[in-house]
Amino acid sequence: MNSVDQHRSEGPDTVSCMIITVSDTRNKETDTSGQLMIALLQEAGYTISQYVIVKDDYDGVRELIYEAASNKDIQAVLLTGGTGISSRDTTYEAVSSILDRELPGFGEIFRFLSFTEDIGSAAIMSRATAGTVGTTAVFSMPGSKGAVKLALERIIIPELRHVIREIHKRS
Repeated sequence: MNSVDQHRSEGPDTVSCMIITVSDTRNKETDTSGQLMIALLQEAGYTISQYVIVKDDYDGVRELIYEAASNKDIQAVLLTGGTGISSRDTTYEAVSSILDRELPGFGEIFRFLSFTEDIGSAAIMSRATAGTVGTTAVFSMPGSKGAVKLALERIIIPELRHVIREIHKRS
């Protein structure tokens, strides 16, 4: 077993996740991306502790993440939506402004996979990002079902237990 596989195996059995859909138009019935995220995470053995839909509002998104980070029952926050480049898209700014430690590889790999497997050069407009707020992992991805599926299946689900292990590792 290589060291990465060993570290993955030392992660927690499950991770308690908060799902945040950032949208001015979706509700729980029409939020297909949020519902897909929940289904994929539960299928992979993760726990959904909260699911909310919030308007694309810089302060509102920040407040939800801060609340989650202060809740000992939430280990990871996964956001979908608001990562584009329109003037209304503020999720990237809200998330990146409060990260204690950025995981630039998440956005880089997401855009690479989007480019090669899905949307081609339009991947440059994605502002997917990730990092930590305190001891809470935070992943922010675009609002499309394809983006959620790609991010979860190829990056987040395989690594989330490992990420949580590393956040809580003592030197």
